Amino acid sequence: QVQLAESGGGLVQPGGSLRLSCTSSGSIFSINAMAWYRQAPGKQRELVAVIISGGSTNYRDSVKGRFTISRDNAKSTLYLQMNSLKPEDTAVYYCNFDLGTSDWGKREVYWGQGTQVTVAS
Repeated sequence: QVQLAESGGGLVQPGGSLRLSCTSSGSIFSINAMAWYRQAPGKQRELVAVIISGGSTNYRDSVKGRFTISRDNAKSTLYLQMNSLKPEDTAVYYCNFDLGTSDWGKREVYWGQGTQVTVAS
């Protein structure tokens, strides 16, 4: 079993920055992808950014140029640097790990508990 824990959320003014971290515990066999999702009140959870095993990244259009996803492979830790924050970025942010296992072809997906990000003046 793998457990994920997000941190770094909080209240920030428009134009400000936050850095989210997602630390993992437990044994990881291999990583297919690591991602950040967010869910605003009354809305569906949406993908914000993803980094795949080879290091390629992808972002939803609304955060391109403002958010940066990165990882520390040695620590199996995921980060999201968020700059130029806007009120519409307000949401609970969740990290997501898509992991391979020793059982060929089997994958496991884990979620953190979420961290609140509020952008308001």
